[in-house]
Amino acid sequence: RSCGAAALVFSRMLHDASYAELIATGHHPITHWEIPGDTQQRFQAETLGMHRRATRAVTVNERLQLPWPRALGTPPWALAGQMSGRHGSGNGGEYAVRPAPLWDRGDVFDEVLAAVIEEHTVPIVVGDRWLPRHVVLAIVGTTDFMRVYDPATGGVRTITREEFTGGHLPFGRWHRCWATVVPK
Repeated sequence: RSCGAAALVFSRMLHDASYAELIATGHHPITHWEIPGDTQQRFQAETLGMHRRATRAVTVNERLQLPWPRALGTPPWALAGQMSGRHGSGNGGEYAVRPAPLWDRGDVFDEVLAAVIEEHTVPIVVGDRWLPRHVVLAIVGTTDFMRVYDPATGGVRTITREEFTGGHLPFGRWHRCWATVVPK
């Protein structure tokens, strides 16, 4: 239920070196704020906090959004709200949800790839043939593949265009892309 929030924390760490240092060491280099625990405990605590912030009725940019029960995970619109703006988990600018219908997955892959090549991170909502159930984060790519952070394993996997467009993503039971959260 916290995969979307973990992807948001990871994205913010990639775009904000001070935040990454806070999670890694427990010390913020600018504000000198300290948080206890080891790296795993700090990441876990921040993920739970991010989940609360992302699913509330007001986004990080103080816009209204449909609140969502945390027990159901992080909805795509909450991912977009948290990625947007200067205080979000993205690297600035507005993000929007882009559905990934079967007939358009090639264009969706190209859109995600273009964003990661421009140093954006892109949440990808994946699931089985019936439901979207998991969030991963595209972090880097080339013309033929993307590297994607998977909160379920804490690792990074490579996905190819063929896997993406063919509905054969390597995320356990979740092998189809349902939507992406891309920069506008």
